[in-house]
Amino acid sequence: MVFVGDSLNRNMWESLVCALRESLVRKNSVFEASGRREFRSQGFYSFKFEDFKCSIDFVKSPFLVQEWIFSDKAGTRRETLRLDLMQGSYNKYHDADIIIFNTGHWWTHQKTYKGNYYFQEGNHVYSKLEVADAYKRALRTWAQWVDANINSSRTRVFFHGYSASHFKGGQWNSGGNCYGETKPITNDTYLAPYPWMMRVLESVISEMRTPVIYLNVTKMTDYRKDGHPSIFRQSATQRKPGIIQDCSHWCLPGVPDTWNELLYAIMLRSQKKF
Repeated sequence: MVFVGDSLNRNMWESLVCALRESLVRKNSVFEASGRREFRSQGFYSFKFEDFKCSIDFVKSPFLVQEWIFSDKAGTRRETLRLDLMQGSYNKYHDADIIIFNTGHWWTHQKTYKGNYYFQEGNHVYSKLEVADAYKRALRTWAQWVDANINSSRTRVFFHGYSASHFKGGQWNSGGNCYGETKPITNDTYLAPYPWMMRVLESVISEMRTPVIYLNVTKMTDYRKDGHPSIFRQSATQRKPGIIQDCSHWCLPGVPDTWNELLYAIMLRSQKKF
């Protein structure tokens, strides 16, 4: 099983690895495939479950498509996002039994969202491209790759949807906070609008030949404004006024455990197909 995507997918991967290891009597039968430092430098994480002859991996690919560095005519190094190329790590997972993809949060970052001289197809760099258009082009590249390379008779494909953030008073880099939240939202009128990027995803999936199971977790995560690490990602001695808070990722145990319960329920219902 391989999770491919951004750090929210890594959050789900961590939850699953921890839960499965905790359920085992012989916990020393679970081990990392290589050293932690090597994982971080390569963006590839793998835990082997020796007694079950299986692995659960995470491959870092925040956009699914390829981040690109090139030199312009003046010799200046530029960074773009190749909307027409899958990230090159696909050879690590194309033949997995189960693949869970995701992408979303990095498309809301300032550089990506503005889309000025950032998106590229072939040799052409767009001076301006709306992020929704770029996102759809990237997802179509992903969908075409899946249809061309995934054998759906042996590999099940999932897409893990957008997970809500709860920044108040600004974004992550402009004073946004979620510290002190201890209860979930109980009034639906306070929920955020359904993310545009998930509507784009749904339209792309509907055009694919390969069956893709969509884990739509957006609304369920929107309720849980209380479940984020907020200031606690840093030790008490490192916390200063105006500290950057984490209101996008989730504490464990917590919300990602429910995502894995959904995944498990779907797999049980589909066991004859597996």
